[in-house]
Amino acid sequence: MTNNDIVQKLWNLCDVLRDDGINYSDYVAELVLLLFLKMVHENTEAGLLGQHTLPQGRRWTDINGKSGLVLLNYYKQMLLDLSKDRDPLIAAIYADAQTRLREPRHLEQLVKALEQIDWFSAKRDGLGDLYEGLLEKNASETKSGAGQYFTPRVLINSMVNCIQPQAGETIQDPAAGTAGFLIAADAYIKERTDNLYALPEAQQHFQVNKAFIGVELVPGTRRLALMNCLLHGMEGDNEGVVHLGNALGQVGATLKKCDIVLANPPFGTAKGGEASITRDDLTYKTSNKQLAFLQHIYRTLKPGGRAAVVLPDNVLFEAGVGTEIRRDLMHKCNLHTILRLPTGIFYAQGVKTNVLFFTRGTADNKEQDENCTQNIWVYDLRTNMPSFGKRTPFSASHLEPFEVCYAETPRVDQGEDGRWRCFSREYVRDTKGDSLDISWLKDENSVDAANLPEPEELAAEALIELESAMTGLQGLIEALTGKTRGEAV
Repeated sequence: MTNNDIVQKLWNLCDVLRDDGINYSDYVAELVLLLFLKMVHENTEAGLLGQHTLPQGRRWTDINGKSGLVLLNYYKQMLLDLSKDRDPLIAAIYADAQTRLREPRHLEQLVKALEQIDWFSAKRDGLGDLYEGLLEKNASETKSGAGQYFTPRVLINSMVNCIQPQAGETIQDPAAGTAGFLIAADAYIKERTDNLYALPEAQQHFQVNKAFIGVELVPGTRRLALMNCLLHGMEGDNEGVVHLGNALGQVGATLKKCDIVLANPPFGTAKGGEASITRDDLTYKTSNKQLAFLQHIYRTLKPGGRAAVVLPDNVLFEAGVGTEIRRDLMHKCNLHTILRLPTGIFYAQGVKTNVLFFTRGTADNKEQDENCTQNIWVYDLRTNMPSFGKRTPFSASHLEPFEVCYAETPRVDQGEDGRWRCFSREYVRDTKGDSLDISWLKDENSVDAANLPEPEELAAEALIELESAMTGLQGLIEALTGKTRGEAV
């Protein structure tokens, strides 16, 4: 049975459980709680168990074989006990965990389904890939929440291919989600080091426990991320690879400087109940989360450190503080490449995004902190591209031409009819007013009404632009009155 078969089999169980009021996201969360028990059991049986163990009476063998209300009640108490475990990683995985299952037979079905998996074969074929298949399936079926901005795997892999992480480097994602970027970077390094066996023992330990650090605000999403990392052989420190917290708050301010940042920060403005921007060390105050994340990212890079970050269009053209932050970025970093992404590749329709690639300092002087950006190369993968979605999936083949251009030495401008152009810092400053919203290709479908996006896509795009305008207006009010949102004006 292939991983895809196992994913489909496990996924089909969700349809059965929907009678119990379980939605897709709840189902994946439910699987994580059971998968960890199963993983520890199998690793113990195989003699592969690392530092994390489960207490007596709270193991896979204690629920496998039970049935009915005895099973359900035992499982509920097990979750409660594990949330208080002395091991901080186990406690993190089971923090506030409660089963949504009401029917004992449904829990029994899940336990039996996991017990029937050929763990050895699944691990050989990539147990982590199996789990990521479930996460991606969840994202494609979920119309809101974590699935809304799930970063396509092919885009993550392309960004990692361009950044080329190396063993011994520290890699950070301040908006980790389910840890897709960190896991892809780990896989890239393992492919080039014989699964780390080519490294000295001390460096192997560094890769497993210290090389990667993520931050995630939502406990449930962090739970998914921790499981994802463990299934890929990434343990992290005592709290795991992904820490709970707000990178735009105190947790972000205490993060150590790193060699690489790979990230796709959440879109939108800071609102009640979401990540608030409480950092007092950021130079430019803003209620725009992406602009705050961008500041954190280029400030947290070591000299010579490099980043690849997914950002929406408004970050490229927002006036006021947005312009100041872009200038500061180009001042302190070599913003060498922008990839304009096509629409439709995220599950939220209408979102227009880009990937910014930059290096702290310059190639000649990593410590340089002034005028680091001289030329910006832009690859337009948006104009005259298909409308991507379920019927037209975005694939690695669409990104391969960009990767070729990115890696070429020297880079060659393709001219006005090509997708790959070079723009000087002077052009961006004098002609664009330091806006990075740069396009030149004529849209062949711009006047063809038959090729207009779906109404919901147009509405979503309009909403995003309206939110951006509101952010700019709020910034203007704050500048004129000296009072922030929530204060009397």
